[in-house]
This record gives sequence, structure tokens and C-alpha cells, in this order.
Amino acid sequence: MRSDCHIFTRRGLLFTGLGVGTAALSGVAAGAFAYHDAGRRGHAVAAAKHPGDPTRPAGGGAGAGRRPVRGLPHTEHAEHAEHAATDSYRLRPLAGETSMGAPSAHPPVRTQAEMTLPGTHGRRVLALTFDDGPHPVHTPALLEVLRRHGVQATFFVVGENAAVFPELLHDIAAEGHVVANHSYSHRQLTRLRTKDIESELSRTSELIDRVLGVPPTWCRAPYGDWHAPSLKICARLGMEPMGWSLDTRDWSRPGTTTIVRAVLDKATPGAIVLQHDGGGPRDQTVQAVDRYLPVLLEQGYTCVRPEA
Repeated sequence: MRSDCHIFTRRGLLFTGLGVGTAALSGVAAGAFAYHDAGRRGHAVAAAKHPGDPTRPAGGGAGAGRRPVRGLPHTEHAEHAEHAATDSYRLRPLAGETSMGAPSAHPPVRTQAEMTLPGTHGRRVLALTFDDGPHPVHTPALLEVLRRHGVQATFFVVGENAAVFPELLHDIAAEGHVVANHSYSHRQLTRLRTKDIESELSRTSELIDRVLGVPPTWCRAPYGDWHAPSLKICARLGMEPMGWSLDTRDWSRPGTTTIVRAVLDKATPGAIVLQHDGGGPRDQTVQAVDRYLPVLLEQGYTCVRPEA
């Protein structure tokens, strides 16, 4: 090689140097694009190597690859993949990015959560919401009741439960319901450090995004307890905060009839109804929904999905 170098002229050396420099710049650019897309392609490679990963959608979009519900305990590999995915989610330049590309702008930082449906103008519409799932028994039972009555609802899922039962997220979305964020471990956000609030919300958004191919646009704080830092993080992650105006107190298991009466006595146009499909035995809630829905529909109410 040393003898070959002597045959180059000064001009040849110059052109060679320019060629090397151009190639180096091309390599840097390629590396930058590779880094930008590393999170997405990394998930694709992991899915190919580990086809049994419960948080991977079988067909891509919401509702794809519906499978029988089964318990799926965490593994060391799954936890490592989840933390890696969460890191990539936090690095996104704009919240609300879907797996299709096209990120949306951040919503404004709210001073409080929506307590009723906006823009109803007195129309007899309300939103049914269910917290703390998904649950392997009560969530499918509720889906069957809602399907039978032709009604849509919003499910605020806890990340820990969604990680164990990701098939239920597919089932919820496939029925046309909204899958929303209810934190990862149901910790009270107002008592957490800012970085822990972000972890609670971003981990659940990332999980929903990985399972359904689109991140959530609505979020409910555990116990409905918001404050300025949590509202700011909610907006930065591309979500709107939602509260409620009608509390059935079904979490206390007051009896099916009491839950039915709470809804029918307090239903008003634009109401957001708080109920639960997880966090404990919810058979009373399932039975109550089946009893009050025919009455609400006969009264002219329509149960709607909230618009973000």
C-alpha cells in the first residue's frame, strides 16, 4: 500500500480527501436518521424475535389480532423492553405522535379537568366512563352489555393491569370504545415528584401506543386529583384531563339498585358518569349498567365518546 501511495498526484490526493469527507458526512446523516427511527425499528425487531410478547399488536391497528383473554405475567425481558420503550416515548419532540408518523401539537395546559362534556348545547348526551381496568372478568362482561345496548364508553386503564391483559385493550378498541390513561400504578399524582408523575403517565401512554398503535388523548388522574404540574405533564404528553360530574360510588359496592338510582336520578345533558371495571369486585356495576341503560335510552339519552 505504501508504494501505491506514491503514484497519486497532489490533485488526486485532494479529490480522494474530498471523497472521503463526503462519505463521512453521508454516514453521519444516515446515522442521525437511524437514531431518529431507532425506537420504532427496535420494537419491530424485538417483535420478530419474540412473537409471544403480549404487548405487541397481532395485526397493527386498534382491534387487530384479538385473542382469548389470559393472564400474562411480567418477565425480565418484557420489563426491560418496556423501560426502553418508555425512554423513547419521552424523547419524542411532540406529544400525541402515533405509530403512523404525523405528530399533533400539544393541547393547551388546562387549569382543571373537564367535568362535563363540552359543546353539548343541552342535547341529551352523556359519557359513561370506567376506571381501574382492564379486568379479565368484569371488562369483558361490561363490553358484552354495552354491545347489546349499542352504547359506547371510555375506559381509563391502569398501566399495570393493561400490561398483564393487553388483549383486553384490543377488545375495548375493537368495540369502538375509547382507551384512556389512568396512570401506571394508580398513585396519587399530587403527592409525587414531577419525574414520578411523568413516569406514571408516560409509561401508560407508551404501553397503549405499543398495543393499539396510537397513544391516548384523554387522561384521568387517580382519585380525580390534579394540580398544576400534573396538568402540565398531561398536556405535554398530548392528552386532555377528564374528571366527572356524576359519581355512582360503585367502588364502595353499595348494591346494584343504588348504582342504578344514582345514574337515573342524577343524569343530565353533558354528564360524565364515573364507574369502575377494575380495582375490586365489579359485578354490581355490570348488573347496574345493564339495568339503567334501557331506561336512559328510552328517555332519549345517547352515550357518546368524548371529543379531544
